[in-house]
Amino acid sequence: MSFFIYFFKRILATIPLLFAISIVAFTLIQLMPGDYATQWKSQIMALGGVSEKDAEVQAQALRVKLGLDKPVFIQYLKWVKNITLYWDFGESFVQQRSVNEALGDRIPRTLLLAFICYFNAVTIGIFAGVYAATHQYEIGDQLATVFTFLAFSIPKFIVALIIMYFWAIKFHSPYYGSIFSHNFVLQEGWWSLAKTWDFFLHTWPIIVVGSFVGAGYQMRMMRGNLLDVLNMQFIETARAKGLKESKIVWKHGVPNALHPIIMNQGRSLTYLIEGEMEVAIVLAIPTIGPLILSSVLNMDIYVASSIFLILSLVLVIGNFLADIALALLDPRIRDMSGGDA
Repeated sequence: MSFFIYFFKRILATIPLLFAISIVAFTLIQLMPGDYATQWKSQIMALGGVSEKDAEVQAQALRVKLGLDKPVFIQYLKWVKNITLYWDFGESFVQQRSVNEALGDRIPRTLLLAFICYFNAVTIGIFAGVYAATHQYEIGDQLATVFTFLAFSIPKFIVALIIMYFWAIKFHSPYYGSIFSHNFVLQEGWWSLAKTWDFFLHTWPIIVVGSFVGAGYQMRMMRGNLLDVLNMQFIETARAKGLKESKIVWKHGVPNALHPIIMNQGRSLTYLIEGEMEVAIVLAIPTIGPLILSSVLNMDIYVASSIFLILSLVLVIGNFLADIALALLDPRIRDMSGGDA
């Protein structure tokens, strides 16, 4: 089967998957008890001066105004229709503006940080994994094993809390809790070197934690895969022919060891986004992390559902690109996919 047929079949397979994800994303938030009107009722009663009966009447009027009195499937169909036809993700109840505007700055920031962490993790992890595999049981391999253990065993929010203590409380850093300094907030156009450096000063905890955890994951996979490949018969044959060990590793070993890693890249990117969200919530960095937490707590259903849908879309696209890359590297993949055609 040709590559283009394989490509087309993979696209067709993602369409029903995206609809299924949208259903799950929208209904998950609806399973929680109450709704935004219930939260609003509790808030106005807490302020005092309003009886429970009057608050309930106002809450019911708010439900009608926001369309929350309609069945869930009607709300879902309206939401999906607006996304499909108009790229409109609805209105934020809390912020009283469109979800597109609420996510307009935060999604690009989140994806930018995730891609920076992803690039660092893949680069460091693969080269460190190759080194560890080719120096098995030596000091470098043992240090890599400790690094991987720490990356997997220490929760990201614990690391974020430690950073917060020293960064915000101990040293009173002016870069805590924001994404840019005030003199760069309204700056438009291409980023200058000064703005890029300012961005790094505000977001370095996310980059460091995300790169650290991602590199440990990539390094563990690369080390294990490469050790398996280097013990295969065709590698022994190459050694018997007198090929240099470096050529055997980089020309024959690494390309074959990369296949399982490529298959997992879509999941790796989503894992890094999740890690970025954890750190951002703890450090109050304005990405989608704090926003999704507040939207879930306040039952802001269109914001929360849209974030879940977009993150799932990133996972689907990541897996799709990984499948395409794997098919380009290994023609057997697309041949097996077309075997039943």
